[in-house]
Amino acid sequence: MRIIAKIHTDFKEKFGIPRQSGIADELEAKIVFEPEYRVKEALRGIEDFSHLWLIWQFSEAIREDWSPTVRPPRLGGNRRMGVFATRAPYRPNPIGLSSVRLIRVEHTEREGDVLIVSGADLLDGTPIYDIKPYLSYTDSHPDAIGGFADPVRDYNLKVAFSKELLSKIPDSKQNALIKILGHDPRPSYQDDSDREYGFKFSDYEIFFKVSGGVLTVTDVKREKTKNVL
Repeated sequence: MRIIAKIHTDFKEKFGIPRQSGIADELEAKIVFEPEYRVKEALRGIEDFSHLWLIWQFSEAIREDWSPTVRPPRLGGNRRMGVFATRAPYRPNPIGLSSVRLIRVEHTEREGDVLIVSGADLLDGTPIYDIKPYLSYTDSHPDAIGGFADPVRDYNLKVAFSKELLSKIPDSKQNALIKILGHDPRPSYQDDSDREYGFKFSDYEIFFKVSGGVLTVTDVKREKTKNVL
């Protein structure tokens, strides 16, 4: 398997990444091809499609062994399901699949043609193995049954985000961040109302607590910029 590209997103660590693609559809990400694949002709016709499939590597979940069962977070972390009946990252082969919206193809002098997409649920720097067009007439199944995921698909928290703290986040990222928080970044087995959680988002650290179905943002801190020598 050859890595053809890497994606650059606002998700700097695993905690806080949306559990599915499309949840934070407002957030843009950039796909930069590896030098060998910066061939303009390889993207011919791609702008005719609105959505793409990304086949990528769970680069932070690679391990030698594997388990036939996993604990899906949305089931509270206590109920085991077959690994092939879930989208858990710990798999025999660490491969992920995401559907994203293609915003545009952007030409750059340094990186060649790059893809600007939205709705990605990938860690910053994730390696991509392949990109394929999404075809609505075959890939969309409105009558599909979601198994054990259906009862929890509408799970959501109310987000309490003060104007003072929200104003620290750029306007273009505010709605996406609220959606991410509303889908509850915590593992479902963690339900301590006194515990303060934190995760990195873009150039910020977001801190919050959860109690009674309400997620309250307690602080937003701008990450310090590292000096480049």
